[in-house]
This record gives sequence, C-alpha cells and structure tokens, in this order.
Amino acid sequence: MTSPTHSRKKKFTLDPLSPLKRWLNKIEVNSTSFAHFLCRVIPCSCPFERTITVLGRSLIHIPPLCKLNPFYHEFVGLRLKALTYLADICGENVDHYIC
Repeated sequence: MTSPTHSRKKKFTLDPLSPLKRWLNKIEVNSTSFAHFLCRVIPCSCPFERTITVLGRSLIHIPPLCKLNPFYHEFVGLRLKALTYLADICGENVDHYIC
C-alpha cells in the first residue's frame, strides 16, 4: 500500500505591513525604563470605546475600534513583554498597569 501524498500549497498573501509587524515582534524588552515607557504608552484597553449616556439613559455605545489597527496584536504583545519583564525579571508589582 502506498500512502497518499498531500501537496501543501502556500497561499500568496500580499501584506505590505508584514516587515514592520516582524520588526515589532522582534523588539526585546531588556531595560526597566523601556518597559515602563511601553506600559505607559500602550493602553491596556481601547481608549475609543465609549457609552454615551444622557440623563442616565444609554443613547449609543461606540465599540472598541482598536482591532481595526493593523498593528493591534503586535502592540498588545509588546506590552505583554514589558509587563512580563517588569514582573518576572525586575520583581516589580505591575498591578497598577493592569486594567
């Protein structure tokens, strides 16, 4: 018996932002000041999400729009690297950076 061979074809995707995404993923957090800077600059939740209320009644809810950012996952990963560095390597309490 012969086993069936599976051909693996790679799909061609055009992503002009992939070099910048790879560069962001390769950033290493290896200083306390850089880690604190990243935690201050990259928000822990979407700053655009809002619920507009008038006289105690919710009129409209604006959903989080951050996932529309093409670098959203890279920024969240970079913030996680910074938090991990501060907590694990530096032994700092990072509760004030967590929402």
